[in-house]
Amino acid sequence: MESAGTTPHVGVTAPDLVEVVQAPGPFATVYLTTEAEIDNAAQRNERRWRQVRDGLATEGAPESLLDRIDELVPEAHRQGQGLAVVANQSGVLHVEHHPEVLTRDVGLWSALPSLVPLLEWRQSSPPHVAVLADRTGADIIGFRRELPDLYREAGMSDRDEVQKVQAGGWSQRRYQERAENTWEQNTEAAAAEITKLVERIGARLVVVAGDTRALTMLRESLPREVLDRLVEVDGGRSADGSDDEFVAGVTRAVATAVASDTVAVIEKFREELGQGDRAGDGPARTIEALRQGQVEVLLVNDDLEPDRTAWFGEGPTMIGLSADEVRGLGAESVQEARLHDVVVRAALGTSAGIRVVPHGGGPTDGIGAILRWA
Repeated sequence: MESAGTTPHVGVTAPDLVEVVQAPGPFATVYLTTEAEIDNAAQRNERRWRQVRDGLATEGAPESLLDRIDELVPEAHRQGQGLAVVANQSGVLHVEHHPEVLTRDVGLWSALPSLVPLLEWRQSSPPHVAVLADRTGADIIGFRRELPDLYREAGMSDRDEVQKVQAGGWSQRRYQERAENTWEQNTEAAAAEITKLVERIGARLVVVAGDTRALTMLRESLPREVLDRLVEVDGGRSADGSDDEFVAGVTRAVATAVASDTVAVIEKFREELGQGDRAGDGPARTIEALRQGQVEVLLVNDDLEPDRTAWFGEGPTMIGLSADEVRGLGAESVQEARLHDVVVRAALGTSAGIRVVPHGGGPTDGIGAILRWA
């Protein structure tokens, strides 16, 4: 049956993690706080890691594997407030840094990597563009996860050229028109740069601040697809502008957009479920849909508890709630792992999006799906 309705484009896709989950296990998965704004950060990183390391060793992680993670820890605070590492006996498979301090440190030794917290990091940091504008132009920065920021400057740097000159008599109108024309040129240049950057990084939102008149003109020059992503906050472009205020505004705007996206995908899930249409609720129905490559967006909560498990075989769609179920799909080697890790592996292997959702108000038992077709 054909797909019906529109699903919000908020599922995290992570093609770079497909090879990670398809590598042979077992895996060490580490989430470690690496605070930068403290004294002796490197030593504190190592103390935190020592506790996690001891737990992994107790669970059976080999010393040779843990030694490789040792090398990543001391200077990790220079790249972010949180460190994620996935490794198996062949070496470190994935390293990622997060700008926020973690709520807890985690070390897991298991048949599959536990990627839900990492996916939640990614959905909390969507690509976005920040803009400080005045009548001379704009400072434009594109933020991308795990990639360098992109900086652009549009318009004129000499502010004297765009002031409304208070010349008397016949010349005043001439100077005023010249200033207005220059403002328009600067605004058009800024709008063009913003639009190109939005397209390049796939920005979820554009956060703007600055001169009121400049922002009005900017709105008039931007295409509809950019205007739909525009959020205005406080801040200024001058040398003594409110940088902290602007940064705080951008942070709030991004967090609001992320929360809005999560609400939208849950509402869509409930709508489809209520219609008996494109939704799968609970582990059994979701696993069935994953086996058929039917899942468009997998919904999971951040459950890392080991008591809920599922089984998996060689291929990404060889999954089930029992070993016999997976053997019935033709799997030769069947392993048990955390339920969430099994469904995430299947979603990644079938190019489904993934959205981490709150424990309350979402799918039954923290697992559900919006389907590609009914």
